[in-house]
Amino acid sequence: KPSVRVSMFIIIPAYNEEKNIAGVISDLVARYPEAKIVAVDDGSKDNTAEMAQKAGAIVLRHLINRGQGAALATGTEYALSQGAEIIVHFDADGQFEARDVTALVESIKSGQVEVVLGSRFLSRSNHIPFSKKYFILPLARVVNFLFTGLWLSDAHNGLRALSRRAAESIKIEQDRMAHNSEIIAQVKKNNLKFIEMPVTVKYHRYGQGFFGGLKIIKDLILQKIC
Repeated sequence: KPSVRVSMFIIIPAYNEEKNIAGVISDLVARYPEAKIVAVDDGSKDNTAEMAQKAGAIVLRHLINRGQGAALATGTEYALSQGAEIIVHFDADGQFEARDVTALVESIKSGQVEVVLGSRFLSRSNHIPFSKKYFILPLARVVNFLFTGLWLSDAHNGLRALSRRAAESIKIEQDRMAHNSEIIAQVKKNNLKFIEMPVTVKYHRYGQGFFGGLKIIKDLILQKIC
């Protein structure tokens, strides 16, 4: 049974990723030629935008660095304005596998769910740094549950797929890294059907550490009280 064709947009927030972004986009273009790849250059000081455009992406630009959440909001808003039916969020640093997008998108196409969240803990192929696996990410799960009311195996994974209705329902207001928890909170608030699916994460660099996590908590608390 052939897959039904839908308008799919893959949004890639990028800041100073000239070394990685061309390879990331090339992999996505090769695997999903029907998709529109949108790179949001978030005020990069290097050649991120030029590399992304040469690799085949539509490039949107922030004049200053606003943060990953703001870049995703810009890209998602653009995709919706262009008639996107499925929107995928995908990182620019080469940690994700292009092939993992297929299962996420097929789950949306099936109509069973409106949001698919990637999880590095549901895949045995991931080699997560020890302190991240046993201290930082478990703590993040607890904090995420307290702020969102949803218990997930992976609270901060940047690979996700949204139906059009889900993308229209979720408003990203956290400009920086707290957007992950913000998105999950709105999944619950809007009663959007969701599942987690295993994805591969390749660690080229450590990413969010303990103090980055504290900043996320601070941003979430400020959003609650303001």
